[in-house]
Amino acid sequence: MMSWYRESDRRTRRVFWACGAGWAMDAADGQVYQYLIPLLVTALGISLQEAGLIATANYFASAIGGWIGGWLCDRYGRARILQITILWFSVFSFISGFAQNFEQLLVIRTLQGIGFGAEWAVGAVLLGEIIAPRHRGKALGTVHSGAAIGSGIAALLAGPVAAAFSPEIGWRVAFWAGIIPALLIFFVRRGSDDGEVFKQATARARATGQHHLIFDIFKPRLIRITALAALLSLGTQGGAYAIANYLTSFLTLERGLTPSMAGICVLVLSAGGFFGFLTNAYVSDRIGRRGVFRLFSVGFVLTASIYLFAPLGSSLWALIPAGMVYGFFQFGMYASFAPYFTELFPTELRGTGQAFAYNFGRATGSLFILAVAQVSTVMVLSAAMAAVAIAGMALALLATFLLPETAGRTLHSLHELDDASDVGEAANARPAQGRDMVPGKGERQHPAI
Repeated sequence: MMSWYRESDRRTRRVFWACGAGWAMDAADGQVYQYLIPLLVTALGISLQEAGLIATANYFASAIGGWIGGWLCDRYGRARILQITILWFSVFSFISGFAQNFEQLLVIRTLQGIGFGAEWAVGAVLLGEIIAPRHRGKALGTVHSGAAIGSGIAALLAGPVAAAFSPEIGWRVAFWAGIIPALLIFFVRRGSDDGEVFKQATARARATGQHHLIFDIFKPRLIRITALAALLSLGTQGGAYAIANYLTSFLTLERGLTPSMAGICVLVLSAGGFFGFLTNAYVSDRIGRRGVFRLFSVGFVLTASIYLFAPLGSSLWALIPAGMVYGFFQFGMYASFAPYFTELFPTELRGTGQAFAYNFGRATGSLFILAVAQVSTVMVLSAAMAAVAIAGMALALLATFLLPETAGRTLHSLHELDDASDVGEAANARPAQGRDMVPGKGERQHPAI
């Protein structure tokens, strides 16, 4: 299963571990705040509404920061901007532990969100451009499995670690641990770790004097791909949010569990999710990006329906294994975002397009959370969760039928897209066969769109 890793050179392995660890700690810091809300309400005297406002500001800042970070990595280099984003979100995670009131924490977490949103996209682009095409899904999907590990780390920091200190200091320690990812910047070498395909694109830009703007992904030649990629991200993440954010409430209100038992049930979803990430990563390179999104979207709807409506009662012996299977699909369907978006966008705007599409779904997916609250006024919570989640998955499935298949293709650039006489013909270009490395200057790549 790890043959792709053994075939990779030392630079690729080092970047893989740096990106994987960075994404795990990125995910951990994003979730540790959610787990710390009860302590923050008591320690800082903030209301649940204020705590929710901080979380909302953080996610919207991550969308904006991700988009800007993606554009900066297109302009100044993948490795250099990855170092900056890791250092940025680590420092502001650490500073969060010194907040004295609602206003301070709101500002700090908003600033933290800027780096939080950018790190994933920049790291995914960097690794996606240096890995062999036939292994892109495996490598990037495995990196994304760090999100499940990060979820477990967040639970440990907000639970046993915070509990080991007094209530006034415990939550601060959990935030202070966020400085640890800053060490990862020493595992990424600025400039020398950038892929050849990016270096060639940069050389062409210098030779022609062309520089691309952050809004270029909305120009006619790319607007369709940008819109459909954003739709795929919105449907997938919004559908997942519709259930994930209400699971604890569902388990306590409809299954009759205590809050602590409900927390255990939610936590074990991460274990199933870890294997879902890895499975998606390996299946994606075999059946294609669109196929694996369809497989996991349908699996998500079916397993979520079983978890919500099957007569499992309040038995942990039934809910825990059912939850692990559900978590397998809920988390696992995220694993193909990085390889698919890397292949969809041209090199000169890959970071910009990938970061915008993914973070658009991350930010606007919050609308699905609000939708569940509204729909639950006319039906039981479980039915509202299922209805909104199915709507999200329907949008994601629609996008897969309108987007091209890209698995196994070498990466393309804007000048190749411009040279293609017909976009539809280019989208159906045959995948590169037997080519494991990024082509050199004299070699023709197959456009993905």
